[in-house]
Amino acid sequence: MRSETGFDPGLYARFPTQEPRPPEEEQELRRIWCAPKGWEYLTVVNNNYVGIYYLGTAFLFFLLAGVLALLMRVQLAAPLVDILPQATYNQVFTMHGTVMMFLFAVPAVEAAGVLLLPQMLAARDLPFPRLSAYAFWAYAVGGLCFFASLFVGLAPDGGWFMYPPLTSKAYSPGINTDFWLLGIGFIEISAIAGAIEIIVGVLRTRAPGMSLDKMPIFAWSMLVFAVMIVIAFPSVILGTLLLEIERAFNWPFFDATRGGDPMLWQHLFWFFGHPEVYIIFLPAAGLMSMIVPTIAQTELVGYRLIVLAMIATGFISFGVWAHHMFTTGMPAMTTGFFSAASMAVSVPAGIQVFSWIGTLAAGKPRFNAPGLFVMGSIVIFVTGGLTGVMVALVPFDWQAHDSYFIVAHLHYVLMGGMVFPLFAAFYYWTPMVSRRALSERLAKWVFALMFVGMNVAFMPMHLAGLMGMPRRVYTYLPGNGWDLPNLISTLGAFMLAAGIVLFLIDLARNFRLAPAEGNAGNIYRAGSLEWLPTELYSTRSIPVVKSREPLWDDPGISDDVEQGRYFLPRSATGLRETIVTSPLLAEPQYLQIMPGPSVWPFAAAIFTAGFFLALTVQAYAFGLTSGVLAVIAVLRWMWETDRPVDMEGVDIGADIRVPTYMTGPRSHGWWAMIILLIVLGMIFVMALFGNAFLWSNQITFWQAPPVFGNALPILGLEAMGVAVALAARRILSRSVTMSLGALIVAAAALIAALLLDHRQWQLTGLLPDMSGQGASLFALLALQATVLAIAVLMAGYTIVRAINGLVTRPANNTVDLTALFLTYAGGQGFAGTIVPRLLDVV
Repeated sequence: MRSETGFDPGLYARFPTQEPRPPEEEQELRRIWCAPKGWEYLTVVNNNYVGIYYLGTAFLFFLLAGVLALLMRVQLAAPLVDILPQATYNQVFTMHGTVMMFLFAVPAVEAAGVLLLPQMLAARDLPFPRLSAYAFWAYAVGGLCFFASLFVGLAPDGGWFMYPPLTSKAYSPGINTDFWLLGIGFIEISAIAGAIEIIVGVLRTRAPGMSLDKMPIFAWSMLVFAVMIVIAFPSVILGTLLLEIERAFNWPFFDATRGGDPMLWQHLFWFFGHPEVYIIFLPAAGLMSMIVPTIAQTELVGYRLIVLAMIATGFISFGVWAHHMFTTGMPAMTTGFFSAASMAVSVPAGIQVFSWIGTLAAGKPRFNAPGLFVMGSIVIFVTGGLTGVMVALVPFDWQAHDSYFIVAHLHYVLMGGMVFPLFAAFYYWTPMVSRRALSERLAKWVFALMFVGMNVAFMPMHLAGLMGMPRRVYTYLPGNGWDLPNLISTLGAFMLAAGIVLFLIDLARNFRLAPAEGNAGNIYRAGSLEWLPTELYSTRSIPVVKSREPLWDDPGISDDVEQGRYFLPRSATGLRETIVTSPLLAEPQYLQIMPGPSVWPFAAAIFTAGFFLALTVQAYAFGLTSGVLAVIAVLRWMWETDRPVDMEGVDIGADIRVPTYMTGPRSHGWWAMIILLIVLGMIFVMALFGNAFLWSNQITFWQAPPVFGNALPILGLEAMGVAVALAARRILSRSVTMSLGALIVAAAALIAALLLDHRQWQLTGLLPDMSGQGASLFALLALQATVLAIAVLMAGYTIVRAINGLVTRPANNTVDLTALFLTYAGGQGFAGTIVPRLLDVV
């Protein structure tokens, strides 16, 4: 296999080295990666702690949402029950769905990635540990504030999908809806931060030799998961922004009487909402594909097919979103396309299920705790998949839409495709992070109660739905035949809850946070790298990977790793470090200096939450203050992250030397910025889609645009900004001052272009609150203004660093990333100038 970087793969033959490393080096690693004490638990950034925090918080929200579900089931256990008033039931119903989908499902699998990926990849940590900490604290603080709205009567009540016009100001005048819009938008930012961390971590911090075809299947699933988040979540972020702007400033994006269209919300929401089902399923499937070979004690059948199936699932899922809209009157050709895609997406999921069954058949499966939950997951998920194919058929969907049949289908898919795999993972990986494993005896009771309870709770809902029971009703009349199915469902829900309570008792009895001694935690005899002996710095040394199941294929690898006979057996610089490798073949490229514990990510999350909460309750002065403090906290945590060390190259083992600083497309910071720009680009593309959608549906509200030729000065300024920004990187090798000057000129040119574009639209008499056209056009301008404000902030930050002597020649990451961001801003401005004018002259 050809080398990507000029690295000689023959150098791997030097490992494992003959002599073990001295114990003093291991003691130095323990000092550098020391455990927190007291209030330092708020500043910790190690994936070990952040992952446990993340997973524990996600499970807390699962329990809270479960309590809400029990309240709903009690209310619906019999006709005309009056335990929850209608308004309260609507809040409970909305919060249950929102918390399960936004605060449990996605964060739980993201938390599993943060906790497990560094160990599976044999990295010291993920590449942006402070970003992981910020993502967690933002999620935890924002989520708890959002859930607390339930206790003061301000919880949202429009359903977890928040369809306008029900959620417009006319029909929801209170701030309940604003809690959902601002709270969920904030939480999705946390999810995107985690996705950036995961993509860069999987592609750039794998152990040497772990090429893509040797990567653990869970790492593949998390990679596809994170890419899907980057593409899908910007849509719901844009939707929440537009609806909040409509409510706050009367811009009619969704008001059909003034050129808006409530269908636009459905397209934006479901472009995110249906891929989210697979965003949740794929990591859980990755967990299953790690557990199944271990319980069968044989290699996974069809590894490459599963990888292709995961990629295919991610791709096809973006062509499925409108199957939630079959009853909205879409054209027959459109419904046919989405119906076909909805059925096609079941094929790659089926490939994975057959692979699990084939692996179990090829080995000798053991019915231990993870094995039981794996079996239960397959049964439940396949059942949900079959009903999914049913609702993909348009005539059947017309009958079952918005009935309890859909509720049953959704819960079978999510319980079988995510909850049961997650419980299998709890039992399987607990020995990796706890001194004691969970009880196998109690696990059988937990599984029995959960499996039977789940089927008793949700199977009758199929029947109730086919008998005509609609979703989202808080009570019903007797005599419809719904009484018995609802009573049985309620009993099943409490049986399911009893299983979860028993699991909590087991967790309290046995979970003690600390890795098992040596690899004694590997009680199920797995073959992947997370079962190497670990400390807070992950593995004692980073091994050379030669197969997909290293612990099975090389029984001596654990001892060699623990004795420091592989890469990076000590701290080469006296700081926290990991090896950055090439994306395809995982060849060592450079040593990344990693930031240590810091209070600033926690502070940034607190102030960001304060900013969004203040906007929700309309305390604008407090919100402005919190926003400024959040920006200061972010800049302060970043201040320490771009500092080259005195040693240009270091020995990472066996006389192999790598640089300690990298700029340009090879650097991990460059990769993170590219992903962030894709997120911003997706938000802008969806805004352009919204503009085109309103133009196509509400053309009678459109008025003549400026003369197209007037755009030429704007385009000229934007082209100038891009050219000067690109030149800033090259100029840095000659002069720091000239490079900074180029950044200032680029930002000034792009700001001038935006002001000129805004002025031209104003001269037409178009106002943002006048029509859907005005609202969508000024939203594009507002997005461009936001991007430029960030660019100006980055340029100012770069200048301050230069004044303090932190901008180095001939290349510097801070300058690189600022120039890259300005280049993107110019490209976005170019599209925002051209596309609306092209639409209006068609």
